[in-house]
Amino acid sequence: MKKLTAFQQVAAELREKINSGKYQPGQKLPSEYELAEIFQVSRLTVRKAVAVLIDEHLLAKEPGRGTYVMRPSKISSGSGGLQGFTEKALEEGREPRTKVLSCEVATRIPEKVTAFFGEERANNHLEPLLHLSRLRFLENEPMTVEDLYLPQRYLPVVSDELLEGSLFRELEKQVEIGYSHQEVEAVLADEQLAQLLHLPEGAPLLLVHSLTYSPDGRPILYDTSFYRADKYTFRNTLQRKRYR
Repeated sequence: MKKLTAFQQVAAELREKINSGKYQPGQKLPSEYELAEIFQVSRLTVRKAVAVLIDEHLLAKEPGRGTYVMRPSKISSGSGGLQGFTEKALEEGREPRTKVLSCEVATRIPEKVTAFFGEERANNHLEPLLHLSRLRFLENEPMTVEDLYLPQRYLPVVSDELLEGSLFRELEKQVEIGYSHQEVEAVLADEQLAQLLHLPEGAPLLLVHSLTYSPDGRPILYDTSFYRADKYTFRNTLQRKRYR
């Protein structure tokens, strides 16, 4: 692994202090001089480290007054193309974590899932589907509950370590991911979802149905996920169709 430069090390330590809550949103950081003393580096190194975290939208600088910890924005899905939860979190400098709620070969398959994988399963002699449920966290805060179905051959070896990481990364070892169709609707948290997401019952959630395909149209993943509406948003770019 490539060794971090001095400013990257300082940036990593500051990032950890922000993510752990040692530096709170809205709090002013120590001065460059004080940070240089704390980390035993030059002020230029501190300045470069701070610039990295400003680019990551973790810090904001106010000329003449100092540098402050930014209030965290909602995770914005879709703004960077088709990305998994882990990929998006890491891109934004946040620490993802996963708790596997269940993983089993599906025996009772909902009609919509059967319809989605119908032709693909028929071509592969009704191959088994895995049913996976996961709770996803950012910095130990629960963010989303996932309910997933996928052909077993795309995850030939299943382990807790594998399921707690990036599912897209594991799937792409077996099949190329091409695109996903999504539908988003507003719902209210029932008792079970409220407990998992640490919310009051009836809190607003975003229910996202995602159908993910290979480039040649083979169904890969049927995903029904519940996202905290206070922490998550979905962003898409739509192009105007030109009529003649």
